[in-house]
Amino acid sequence: MSYQKRTALALASALAGTVVLMTAPAAHATVVDVDYQCKTPIGDKGAVSPIDIKSVKSGSSYKLTMTFQKGVSASPVELGKGAMNPSAIIKVGGADSGEVKVSGPSNSTAITANAPIKISDLSGTYTPKKSGKVTFTAGVLTIKALGTTTTCTPSNNPGPSLQLDVTAAGGTESTESTTDDSGQLPKTGPLDSATALGTLGGTVLLTGAAGVLWLTRRGQGVVGR
Repeated sequence: MSYQKRTALALASALAGTVVLMTAPAAHATVVDVDYQCKTPIGDKGAVSPIDIKSVKSGSSYKLTMTFQKGVSASPVELGKGAMNPSAIIKVGGADSGEVKVSGPSNSTAITANAPIKISDLSGTYTPKKSGKVTFTAGVLTIKALGTTTTCTPSNNPGPSLQLDVTAAGGTESTESTTDDSGQLPKTGPLDSATALGTLGGTVLLTGAAGVLWLTRRGQGVVGR
């Protein structure tokens, strides 16, 4: 193989590696049916609602928005404007753990008696404690109205509505870093975040450029002999 072809292949390989790494998906969302079983002041009720969870990155945190596509309970009496206040828990899993409390505005219009209660979008803030692939799953829903509390618990073990590749503040990985006495760089856990993938892609590109430079110098040395 000629010197020119070897140089072209080395550069193409470096660029291809960068493109593959930089296009890795950072988020995956899906609508999940949640079977809520509700404890209400007038007895047990149940309803299934598709749940959607979306995220918007803000600095080192994420704003989560939980959307209910169907009502999950009803009131035996009319609820006037502003009488109903919803909140919920989003369970955090995967590389991180914990809960995110989300809440929303009270009802903007009156809700007639025995009509399904449409829950407004609920929002809250998630700040990663660990880096990696993190899942977000619908948890307990709480509805407060007219001095009463209705608690709705998912009964069908729903799957996650959202998965994110996150990086904790300071770039902390989910696996602890290790060092040795040889002066080598610290070794960290899997590069799961989009930021880490971008950094690795840049490293591959630089390595490819160095290879091209080495081939160039080597080729010049051959020519000069």
